Amino acid sequence: MSNFLKKSVFWGGLTATIIAVFIGGVYFGYNNSPEAQKVIGVTRKDVPVSFSEIDFESFWKVWNLVESKYVANGELDRQKMFWGAIAGLVDSLEDPYSVFFPPKEAEIFESSVRGNFEGVGMEIGMRDGILTVIAPLKGTPAERAGIRAGDQILKIDDTVTAGITIDAAVNIIRGERGTIVKFSMFRDGEEEPLEIEVARDVIEIPVLETEQKEAGIFVISLYNFSARSTEVFREALREMIQSGSTKMIIDLRGNPGGYLEAAVDISSWFLPIGEIVAREEFGSGEEKFYKSRGYDIFKNLPLVILVDRGSASASEIMAGALSEHGIATLVGQKTFGKGSIQELVELEDGSSLKITIARWLTPKGRSISEEGLAPDVEVEYTKEDFDAGKDPQMNKAIEILLER
Repeated sequence: MSNFLKKSVFWGGLTATIIAVFIGGVYFGYNNSPEAQKVIGVTRKDVPVSFSEIDFESFWKVWNLVESKYVANGELDRQKMFWGAIAGLVDSLEDPYSVFFPPKEAEIFESSVRGNFEGVGMEIGMRDGILTVIAPLKGTPAERAGIRAGDQILKIDDTVTAGITIDAAVNIIRGERGTIVKFSMFRDGEEEPLEIEVARDVIEIPVLETEQKEAGIFVISLYNFSARSTEVFREALREMIQSGSTKMIIDLRGNPGGYLEAAVDISSWFLPIGEIVAREEFGSGEEKFYKSRGYDIFKNLPLVILVDRGSASASEIMAGALSEHGIATLVGQKTFGKGSIQELVELEDGSSLKITIARWLTPKGRSISEEGLAPDVEVEYTKEDFDAGKDPQMNKAIEILLER
């Protein structure tokens, strides 16, 4: 090419003229192009959404206005702007269980899933847009501090919880062992908010406890559906048989759930093979069925399951299945209503998206998320009962079994 230019000044001048015209055209076109194209030109990325369906012009215009007019535009963190835009997109779903995590938050969340964290030991969720305690876990600092299922969390330390996401709240609550976290909570029956301090600790949760009651009634208090719960539940059943008990109470109060497979496996001790334990409904309308493995060692066993507003997720799946198949009588209060399934998607830049992909339905097709589970026999458990050491729900369950 250089030899050619030496031989022809004319062609060199013409080339320069063409380049100048091209640059001028690009500049004119850029200033008159859609806002999105300006940003695309800078980022060198393609827009992954069809503009024929949604007009993104306003979004890109705002981006460019921030770039050009914001007083501190020389200090813009464009990566943070980008993550903020994604977070806003996910927030618009108005689903408290769908959350976008930038890389740092994604690492914290993934460590909590692995169990490498310290905290107060309670499950939280959203009820009517209010951050609410699903249940304090058995033997944890939250339970010892007097936190109860249904408590509404107004403040965590100095952070007001109005508009907060569940995962943001969890990140504030968790912390180093021995440190203090302060809660301001509203509780039914109390006129003023409660101020509760909890010392964080390593959380160790027992799977279950057993107790022999009068007249051959055996009680299994199941606190979670963990990886170990299926094995430990099987040992509890062996203990029951060896004791000569002929009636059973399964206490799922305050059980926030856990693994679906554990709920299916434990339910299988009471259902014939092939009976539906739960249905998984996807946005496309497709359904997946989870069926009993048919251990079914009990025939006509008088069975009561205790539930309350701290019973959620896998607890609701098991209680709903055994109730609808006519195996168990539900006693207590309406359950929490946490019947959705989330998938964690890891993204290339280290961020991740936790998104609700399906909903749980009972064998008969009732939505757990929308309705929760109403007990067959409703029994309140009041503050006065708690303070007096009474348990009217357990007493009712025993009364029902004594009549059978």
